[in-house]
Amino acid sequence: MQMKENKSYEAKISFLELTRNLFMLFLFFTVCLSQAQVSSSIDTTQIRIGEEIIYSIQVEVDSTALVLFPEGQSFNPLEVIDSYDIDTTRLQDKIRLIKKYGLTQFDSGSYSLPSQRVVINNMSFNTDSVNLEVFNILVDTTKQKMFHIKPAFEVEEPGFDFEKLLYWIVPILLIIGIVAFFFFRRRKRKKTESAKQLPPYEEAIEALKVLDHSHFLENDNSKSYYSSLTEILKRYIGREVDDAALESTSNELIDRLILHKDAGSFDFDTETINKIDKILKRADLIKFAKMKELEGQAKTDRTVVEDIINETKEIIPEPTEEELLKNKLYLEELRKKQLKRKRIKIVLTAFASVIIAAVIFGNIKGFDELKDKTLGNEMRNLSEGRWIKSEYGSPLIVIETPRVLVRTVDSLVPKSVLIKRKSLFTYGHINDLLYIRVSTIKFNQEQKLELESSLDMSLALLEKAGAKNLVVKREDFETENGIKGIKAYGDFHVQVSGNKLLKKKSSYELLLFAQENGLQEVLVVYKDDSRFSEAIKDRIINSIELEITQEKKKKNE
Repeated sequence: MQMKENKSYEAKISFLELTRNLFMLFLFFTVCLSQAQVSSSIDTTQIRIGEEIIYSIQVEVDSTALVLFPEGQSFNPLEVIDSYDIDTTRLQDKIRLIKKYGLTQFDSGSYSLPSQRVVINNMSFNTDSVNLEVFNILVDTTKQKMFHIKPAFEVEEPGFDFEKLLYWIVPILLIIGIVAFFFFRRRKRKKTESAKQLPPYEEAIEALKVLDHSHFLENDNSKSYYSSLTEILKRYIGREVDDAALESTSNELIDRLILHKDAGSFDFDTETINKIDKILKRADLIKFAKMKELEGQAKTDRTVVEDIINETKEIIPEPTEEELLKNKLYLEELRKKQLKRKRIKIVLTAFASVIIAAVIFGNIKGFDELKDKTLGNEMRNLSEGRWIKSEYGSPLIVIETPRVLVRTVDSLVPKSVLIKRKSLFTYGHINDLLYIRVSTIKFNQEQKLELESSLDMSLALLEKAGAKNLVVKREDFETENGIKGIKAYGDFHVQVSGNKLLKKKSSYELLLFAQENGLQEVLVVYKDDSRFSEAIKDRIINSIELEITQEKKKKNE
């Protein structure tokens, strides 16, 4: 009797615990539902062909909640014109999110906008479906008014585009400036070098002739005349007798010439030294003391300077063979330097021309175009190249790709007695700019295939292939011929070796279909370059055609 009472008591306790647990579970879901409110609306249910419908989804959630709105093909049979940015409004401890979509349809008829799934903290909330009427645009040409042909009228010429002109003027002026700089620099250098290459005596006589044709004396500019005259004399003495002649004062030069005479370096005549002394002192008085020279004195001093140069030339010993050899080596070295400078100028001119041409091309065609033409762009080549449409696997997958997919041994999918046939076709590798994977699996016996669990397995294989930090977004997918599937998309880092990950993320889109006891999978992995990669991915995904199996045909019938 006591045992029966104990069992009855335990049964009551168990029932109470079960009731309490169910109540707590109910309370939990009630709280979750109260915290998240999802609603949808549409601005109109009747449109004409091609008009835009604004479909809005409103969500009120906690500020820390993660909300995923529907994307892609979930709006079929309507087409998405635009997906607008999310409008966020703060409501005390909650936030209100409004996501708007621009939808349309280009065929008349009655349509049903399917229920859309919104995921909040891994919990799904479905909106209500909406019926929509699309009408043709009727045009009655019989009631259209006719108007007289309007006369022609003059159109004003567009105004002067100064900014566009600058794109041409600036590079042209830059080219002209560079050419002029090198031209005048070369001309000046040639003059200097030609003067340096003349022997000292010839240089001095030539300089005296140039002085004779000057107009210093006619313009009563004795200071300039004597400055040039003494410079000619000092330069000659500096090249032939004393290197410091040009930098020396008149007295210093005379003292140095006397030292050379006493040392026996040069057999200077005392009278020649006196002539030099008189001319230098007279020139100093005219240049610095503003003394006026006597009439005809300047021409006399010019003749005396020429005599001094001739007398000095006679006493200068002939150069030795060693000196001649040194001079020859110097000239050869000078020739090499000139040739080197010439080559540098050619290279710099060519480089400047290339830069200017690049700037002009970049301004006209765009610098992205310039970069692609010079450095190359693999994604551009794939996008603009010839695409191939081929059939792969069984059940059949028809897909258009920039390159032919190659049959590959699938080492990631384990062997199983349940698998009758499997095939894998790929292009590239997971760490390349573009990676395409098309696979099919056929089972021996009928299997209950759950796309969600199959998708989890495909994602696990993707991680096994090197995808780390995988971000996954899921949604339903349907092909144009009515085959339903599931889509996953997001991004990940590629593991290349050990714990090393590529810095730049790879984006992916994975489609999975189940037909006639088999699985069909299409995977596109790409590195987003914001120019060609998205278009390539979309073109591949939109080209998918699946074989409608007998099983599918029977269901449709």
